[in-house]
Amino acid sequence: MSLPKSLAFRLQLYRTMLLIRQVEERLAKSHQRGLIHGACHTYVGQEAIATAVCAHLAKDDAVFSTHRGHGHALAKGMAPRELIAELYGRETGCSRGRGGSMHLFSPEIGMMGTSGIVGPCILQAAGAGYSSLIQKSGRVGVAFFGDGAVNNGAFHEGLNMAAIWKLPVLFVCENNQFATEVPFASVAGNPSVAARGAAYGIHSLELDGNDVLAIEAAAREAVQRARSGGGPTLLECKTYRTRAHAEGMGDFSYRTREDVDQWKTRCPIARLKTHLLDENPTSAGELSTIEQEVAALTEAAHEFAESSAYPAAASATTHVYAEPRTGPPRDCPATAAAPRELTYMKATLEALTEEMARNPNIFVLGEGIGVRGGNFATTAGLFAAHGPERLRDTPICERGFVGLAAGAAMTGTRPVVDFMFADFVLDGAGEIINQIAKMQYMSSGRLKMPVLLRGCIGIGHCAATHHSGSYYAMYAHFPGLRVVVPSSPRDAKGLLKTALTCGDPVLFLEHRELMALKGPVPEEEYFIDFGQAAIVRPGSDITVVALALMVHKTLEACETLAAEGISVELLDPRTVAPLDVDTILRSVAKTGRLLIVDEDFAHCGISAEIAAQLADRGFDDLDAPIRRLNGKPSPTPYSPTLEAAVVPDAEAIATAIRELYAE
Repeated sequence: MSLPKSLAFRLQLYRTMLLIRQVEERLAKSHQRGLIHGACHTYVGQEAIATAVCAHLAKDDAVFSTHRGHGHALAKGMAPRELIAELYGRETGCSRGRGGSMHLFSPEIGMMGTSGIVGPCILQAAGAGYSSLIQKSGRVGVAFFGDGAVNNGAFHEGLNMAAIWKLPVLFVCENNQFATEVPFASVAGNPSVAARGAAYGIHSLELDGNDVLAIEAAAREAVQRARSGGGPTLLECKTYRTRAHAEGMGDFSYRTREDVDQWKTRCPIARLKTHLLDENPTSAGELSTIEQEVAALTEAAHEFAESSAYPAAASATTHVYAEPRTGPPRDCPATAAAPRELTYMKATLEALTEEMARNPNIFVLGEGIGVRGGNFATTAGLFAAHGPERLRDTPICERGFVGLAAGAAMTGTRPVVDFMFADFVLDGAGEIINQIAKMQYMSSGRLKMPVLLRGCIGIGHCAATHHSGSYYAMYAHFPGLRVVVPSSPRDAKGLLKTALTCGDPVLFLEHRELMALKGPVPEEEYFIDFGQAAIVRPGSDITVVALALMVHKTLEACETLAAEGISVELLDPRTVAPLDVDTILRSVAKTGRLLIVDEDFAHCGISAEIAAQLADRGFDDLDAPIRRLNGKPSPTPYSPTLEAAVVPDAEAIATAIRELYAE
């Protein structure tokens, strides 16, 4: 005889909560045995929240979580053995041993990842909501986070964006009353999380986080609201973790044993069991069966995980980038007709226009990129063609919309973030470095991160220190990022086309002084592969490597030097990550001398990297020491005379070439 639907559903809630509890207790024992090699943040005491919310989610609804994410993963449908194996560091783990307790990935079931950083999950869930908006998929994004996150900027930026764009997102605050070991009440000017959500115009509720039935009812309504276009919901679930912040940590320096014991009496699992027995005394048999099955499943999962192999050492550096394109290198096609001339800005606009027409999953985020068309006309005319969803003017919240872009990319769309000036991207650096750059790797290649981040760099126009930075050396340092620095309209279009079609996150940095530069751009469609340097000017006496505006300053110097009988071979790397060292090596093998010209300052910069690699791999071909000509190590000044003093000009470049040629 089948169970009544309501009873069957509640028994399933009980089963899920019990599974979470028993897996966590098993993990606590395993931590004591040394089977867990790093942190272990358990979810004991909070099981009602993940269970109730995930009960209403479809497989392809996207869940983003925090460091205390075991319960969310299990409630979303992760097999216990995959979770336990991950904490044991085994290759059968959900993240293939790359994540441990704080980094759980299973995109196949919509578990999009947990994070050891507070706040990104809020922004990424908003990004999943934005993908749903673009694709009209009806998918819902869900963020689980603790009370500590609500004092973080990501909370405020994420809720604001979700509210103004009515994104299908459910924000779930698990208010366990301690941010690590700091009482929430002591760091909250407004201790009501629900009230904060309401202040953004979001439907918000405060709930008993240990009452699975109350949360289930609220979650059902919230998910329905999201799917029907009603926008986001914030649920503040007041609960309590009854184990330490992490296994092995002290627990009673900031709270009392009596408080913990009192909260244990409010156990959500025991509470539901009592309710079921009161309403359906005959359910005792079903409850007993569930308890036996869960115990057996948990023990089998532990045995499976402990017997699983560790990942092979050879896999340690796989999936840092998307699979590379196969085939010969691509560059601009030969054309019989004289190519037309376009400005740098027009060339990149043409690339973006072509790809947005081709791929409906591309959308652009930025300040003033909608009707206005961007500060540098980078999106001119596109709003009229595609509308506000694909050309989205944003609030001034760089961290917020970079984090949103990450979540959107994880859920199937291709965001373009237009920063205006690359200095502004620094507000989102944590999202780029800790989330975007690492996502493909941590998910073992199962999540792609096709995010394009573009902005102006470079000194000029008396823009002073907050509108003149370059930063390509900084971002090139981090595995997982592609960093592109074009110097011509032709290269800018071809490289942007590649950036808009590749599977990796790309920093596309455009020198402000080149935006109006005119140059030949083929009419045929073309792409330029990353990691292919351009020989801008062939020569035989000395190799000069230059980037962006310095390419043009060096060309000026080359004209003067040619009259003096000095033949310069000028190379433009075009991308600094990847960096085409092989082309530079071939040139130095011919010329015997190398000068690197870089507007950015020398210390820990790209010029240092090129010099180090050439000294390592091309030392025997050098007839003279490698020289570098860089900008001065200073923030960028405003006055024209001061500004000119901190960057190399054509005369300084010519002098440096003469001196190296004479050695």
